[in-house]
Amino acid sequence: MNEIQALLTLKKMPNLGDISIKKLIQTIGSAEGVLKEKKQHLLQIPGIGLHKLKSFEDLTLKKEVEKELNFIQKENIKTLHFQDKAYPFLLKQCIDSPVLLFTSGNYKLKDRKIISIVGTRKVTKYGSEFCESLIEALQPYDPVIVSGFAYGTDITSHRAAIKNNLCTVGCLAHGLNQIYPKSHKRYMSEVESNGGFFTDFTSTDKFVPQNFLRRNRIIAGLAEATIVIESAIKGGSMVTAEMAHAADREVFAVPGRTTDALSAGCNFLIKNHQAHILTSVDDIITNLNWDQQKKTEKAPQLNLFENLSQKEEKIYQPLKEFGKLHIDVLAAHCDLPIYMLSSLLLDMELKNLIRPLPGKYFELI
Repeated sequence: MNEIQALLTLKKMPNLGDISIKKLIQTIGSAEGVLKEKKQHLLQIPGIGLHKLKSFEDLTLKKEVEKELNFIQKENIKTLHFQDKAYPFLLKQCIDSPVLLFTSGNYKLKDRKIISIVGTRKVTKYGSEFCESLIEALQPYDPVIVSGFAYGTDITSHRAAIKNNLCTVGCLAHGLNQIYPKSHKRYMSEVESNGGFFTDFTSTDKFVPQNFLRRNRIIAGLAEATIVIESAIKGGSMVTAEMAHAADREVFAVPGRTTDALSAGCNFLIKNHQAHILTSVDDIITNLNWDQQKKTEKAPQLNLFENLSQKEEKIYQPLKEFGKLHIDVLAAHCDLPIYMLSSLLLDMELKNLIRPLPGKYFELI
């Protein structure tokens, strides 16, 4: 049994979620090791009880896993283990990120600006025109546009991205064996050529309404910012915005008239300081620090590297090479967790080596 097969087995167990599976793997060392470990040892792990291990002896899981492995191989599906280097870095920072992602297409996310765009399925002319003009204005910054491939705002975002030669990723609420809505099948090849599809659902998982809420954590987790174009006071877009806010990501919302039901959600987010007001592309560029101006002065060379710790040198080098970097991107370059990087950055700031910038960016002094 290889690691992907073992992960699929754990994933198919109905009483185990992503958080519990990660806890098991991080304690034992691997998914294969978890399945081989004695139950009494697993029960000693905090938060793991008999209820969660109930399905370990379910022999029917083997057939489901074999069926899924055959599907993955036949359809050339790419699988991303949450411990893989290729696993999307920002998504990996989310506690409930999928232990296994199934992807297709021609996407490249490493060191890219990534934003998610969500909104109502009943998008108005105002909403669709704003969305299209916003993505067109973002084109010089070459961001990846993430959305849910559903009706309304989602498909408007994907199509506008393709029109402007931008990478776009559709996050699905079902396995890669189908597409919803079926009318969007005609857009699949363009999306896969310009990006791809992500899901954590297998081909044998049931496609039920609650899948959309589970899918939304991926939309929010993949991006450094989530943009809400139009939304009622309740709905999937509001859930996605809440997930992004909880993950300490930036959220933007397009304001609307107080009498418009489809602006009620956006106005609520802005009023309660859960989102930046978004009236033009400049709001995004300013808050995310996406300016394309070249540094007029080169960072001074450090003569005494012996004064830096090994971890501080790992931080210094990418800042020297690339200029200012967002803390998430810097963490990826340094291969350090955010909590540790934040502490080191503070130490370096006190040494007058770096300075913080708006939008969680840092640069050398």
